[in-house]
Amino acid sequence: MSVLLEFAMFPTDKGDSVSAYVSKVIEMIRNSGCDYKLTAMGTIIETNTMEEALEIINKSYLVLEPHSNRIYSSIKFDIRKGQTGRLKKKLESIENKIGPVNI
Repeated sequence: MSVLLEFAMFPTDKGDSVSAYVSKVIEMIRNSGCDYKLTAMGTIIETNTMEEALEIINKSYLVLEPHSNRIYSSIKFDIRKGQTGRLKKKLESIENKIGPVNI
């Protein structure tokens, strides 16, 4: 199974720039061993199970919770049985049709 998770999570009570806090979440994701892609608007992660994806969400919250009284998050899932490696394959499918995608 492949679970693609796209999410953003950040404190809302820390001013205009929250990169110091978001970087702590990204460090946790990097250390998780999951494939991920950081984008300007969020992070996309691929896990093998829904439980692993939800664990990433929970750990992200636990990273931010000690530093903030208010945390915002948006979350999307794309869950597909019988597939793996979709984080890369979906982009490759588009690139095979139109050429390299500038991200």
